[in-house]
Amino acid sequence: MRLTRLVGECDGGECPTIYRTDRGTLAVQGERITDHGIRVPEHEAMVEIPVELIRRAIRDKLI
Repeated sequence: MRLTRLVGECDGGECPTIYRTDRGTLAVQGERITDHGIRVPEHEAMVEIPVELIRRAIRDKLI
């Protein structure tokens, strides 16, 4: 899978980021959260990103 960075909180690579994939989907990088009380399958993860990241991606017409 190839990822194209759309928008992120910083340029260092260790910050919340939204990517476009070559599959026509989005990939999200964020802090893994485990204290949510929801059963998540082993092949999936819950991540947390700032709402502002989504707003910026929409405002800039990236998604």
